[in-house]
Amino acid sequence: MKLTTKGHYSVKALLDLSLQPDNRLVSTREIAKRQDIPAPYLEKLLIEMRRAGLVKSIRGAHGGYQLARQPAKISLGEILEAVGETVEPLPNHQASPGQPEDWVTFSLWQRLHEKLKEALYSITLADLYYDARSWQASLGEEASFVV
Repeated sequence: MKLTTKGHYSVKALLDLSLQPDNRLVSTREIAKRQDIPAPYLEKLLIEMRRAGLVKSIRGAHGGYQLARQPAKISLGEILEAVGETVEPLPNHQASPGQPEDWVTFSLWQRLHEKLKEALYSITLADLYYDARSWQASLGEEASFVV
């Protein structure tokens, strides 16, 4: 699996939203500035994540985005899937009959794929949030947060 900028930015944006007190609305510009993400690109990603039911948006001068569910209910796998990232193995890759090496390596990649997918869907925004807070605390930093 290769994590693209699209996947990386999407996770950063939702992690940023998870840090908002009382799930307050946040503008795309605020997130973009804090996380150093181009705002127009971030807007497109947030629209994709809204369609997937991960965020809610409200228009207007006091509008913005917020998480649609609690951080513990949003997995890393869901975020990546929402923006079109894939963890699927290479298409059209099959083991050659009569080649034990092919069968063994094919079987290995299939097992690794299943473990990776399992891990991505078991890690939540809440897990990432607590990891980030622990890291900050170990550095003696306050609650300001950049992923």
